[in-house]
Amino acid sequence: MRIDNTRRYTGDLVNLSQGLISRDIFTAQDIYDDELERIFARSWLFVGHESQVPEREDYILSRMGEESVIFNRDRNGKLHVFLNNCRHRGMRVCRYDKGNSRKFMCPFHAWTFSDLGELIAVPKLDTGYHNELDRSQWGLIEARVYSYRGYVFACWDADTPDFESYLGDLRFYLDDYCELPDGSYGEWEAFGGIMKWKMPCNWKFGAENFSGDYYHNPSHASVDQVILSPAGSKGRHTYDDVTKAREAWKLNICITPEGHTSRGQLFKDDYDYLPTYQEMAVVEDYFRDCYARRQEKLGEKARWFGHGGTIFPNVSYSNGVQSMGTWHPSGPHETETWRIFLAPKAAPDEVKNVLRHYVIRYQGPSGLTEQDDMENWGSSHEGSRGTIARRYDYHYGMGMGYEQKAWPATWLGGEVYATEDVSEQNQRAYYTRWAADMDIPPNIDRIDPAKTATKTTLAAE
Repeated sequence: MRIDNTRRYTGDLVNLSQGLISRDIFTAQDIYDDELERIFARSWLFVGHESQVPEREDYILSRMGEESVIFNRDRNGKLHVFLNNCRHRGMRVCRYDKGNSRKFMCPFHAWTFSDLGELIAVPKLDTGYHNELDRSQWGLIEARVYSYRGYVFACWDADTPDFESYLGDLRFYLDDYCELPDGSYGEWEAFGGIMKWKMPCNWKFGAENFSGDYYHNPSHASVDQVILSPAGSKGRHTYDDVTKAREAWKLNICITPEGHTSRGQLFKDDYDYLPTYQEMAVVEDYFRDCYARRQEKLGEKARWFGHGGTIFPNVSYSNGVQSMGTWHPSGPHETETWRIFLAPKAAPDEVKNVLRHYVIRYQGPSGLTEQDDMENWGSSHEGSRGTIARRYDYHYGMGMGYEQKAWPATWLGGEVYATEDVSEQNQRAYYTRWAADMDIPPNIDRIDPAKTATKTTLAAE
């Protein structure tokens, strides 16, 4: 392990017994180098959606950690993820963001690979290599691939558990995210390409924020004063006014020890549909019909309304208008964010247009909310680097000792907590997993239930 600073072995990097985290984890180069080895080389990472490679021989370029990968569907329809790296001198064998091809040729020395990853052509194989190069041993480096309801993840490490084991109890919440508006499972399609932009901050700021940071809402106060929601009212979200009238529980979900998180609401038993999309009748009719079919199909489980969360380590999913935001590491001081948006493939064009216009003004580099976030995280990262500032830990202790375990529905997965207001328990769960993967003692003390028995009345009601 590269980390050799004495302080880093004491557990003070992530000291969750006190709710403290060192600023070093966002800025130190040696810690970042270890993250690439210990986290990104061993985790299941999101690479794209099947709708981005709908036809045989389609491909897009994606990323895993700092490295470029080719995500493609081969001539036989099988999905692959290849390191975009020639085995001869490391040149990218594909330099287009997307396309359709049966082969990828390195522009440096023309080694050529098939869409199955095989090395199929080498210049001067006879006169230069004297036919002694075994091409079967020099194909593209391929990752393990798993498609979960159309969302494709890849992993380099053969010893990492299969994706569904890696997912653990988050499965319920990811299934909810993958449902069409009517509660069924069907085809989603990514639209508008991949939005990509760089931010001057460490990759973990975005990942932890989407884990469950309701506390940062004051930074969006200006956005909340404009009409951003498709409902035609002031506010950012489609569901702002709609859900307030029918909320029974506000919940945080910590998936431990996996480190994934989710957040959302459980509605009252007797709630009914409230107008959500008022821009045109065909859109409102579509979602009203979807609501009725979802109620019929899911019954009691239709009460759950997810807001999103983070799949450890670096992809965050958002419900409402479906999006996947990936926080790609580009050194300790920069993040390259990639975000895709999806719409139900069979939805009317009017519905897709409403969703498209909504995401343009809400998320992505043009979105008002995401611009606030970029300002927050960039300034926070700058505040992590100061000679004096970095001597002082960050406080992650909100709600510590007041965790309110809740089981409002037995079918909810993971460690479910009711939140009277806000807390940072999801962030603490995220960094517990981070510390475990980095082999850094997280210094966590178990909370004595006897000391908190009087603080869990909500869970018992």
